[in-house]
Amino acid sequence: MRRLSGHLFGRHLNTLVRLQADRQQYFATFFLRNRPALELMRRLVDRTAQGSTINVCVLACSKGAEVYSIAWTLRSARPDLKVHIQAIDISQEILDFAERGVYSLTDGHTLSTPGTDERIGTDLHWNTQRDQSAWIFERMAREEMDALFDIENGQARVKPWIKDGITWLRGDANDPELVEALSPQDIVVASCFLCHMAPKVAAKCLGNIAQMVRPGGYLFVSGIDLDVRTEVARELGWEPVKDLMKEIHEGDISLREGWPLEYWGLEPLARSRPDWQIRYASAFQIGETTVRSTSTK
Repeated sequence: MRRLSGHLFGRHLNTLVRLQADRQQYFATFFLRNRPALELMRRLVDRTAQGSTINVCVLACSKGAEVYSIAWTLRSARPDLKVHIQAIDISQEILDFAERGVYSLTDGHTLSTPGTDERIGTDLHWNTQRDQSAWIFERMAREEMDALFDIENGQARVKPWIKDGITWLRGDANDPELVEALSPQDIVVASCFLCHMAPKVAAKCLGNIAQMVRPGGYLFVSGIDLDVRTEVARELGWEPVKDLMKEIHEGDISLREGWPLEYWGLEPLARSRPDWQIRYASAFQIGETTVRSTSTK
């Protein structure tokens, strides 16, 4: 009873925080940010026939950490597959940085803007640490660093075989024309940016994103107000992927630590809720009916 009361109070407090929040987008990210989500992608792709092509779209790709984490995970597990990744962000500046695939290994948190007299380190160092409250590599083991990067002179350079097949595009996830520009995707990843939008805007954007997924494909969406995700998923008839549901929900410690005092904080999973499976699922299979109904809105 005490745990339930605490959960209800936390939800009430977080609701008030979200109502008053000044929401804005950030470039902060991490390599291997949510390991269970990457493992689920690996399991889904592992069902694919040998020699096939997998199309993946990563929205709001920021500095590229999530893109390269996905590419490394899938290509390491299935080198026989052709993995094509579309990495999309609204900022051309951050896309250019991400496409280079080179990061500073210096662990620093308080940096000045490049070009000022107080600038600390190089532009590479500043861009790597931009908006970060913690080291971008902090969730990686040393052997993983060696597998993903060529490390030299205080820099980590993504290995060429991981970068291969990634296309970097400037685009807005809210723009219906982006759907027309992309071929239907097997997996679409929309992580940690919808929470920075007002709920109505986020709901409309999520409906647009769903149209990027081929019938029978998968949508990974985390870092979003759960009320928004639940409403859209229920309305459009998405099928929650139950495999690793709890692990993925709890897989990004930075989201969990923000609860309940940050608008982007993630509430604890509560199996007592009658809608808990659709509310706490972070991955959904999108059916043909869903895609058609979304496209008519």
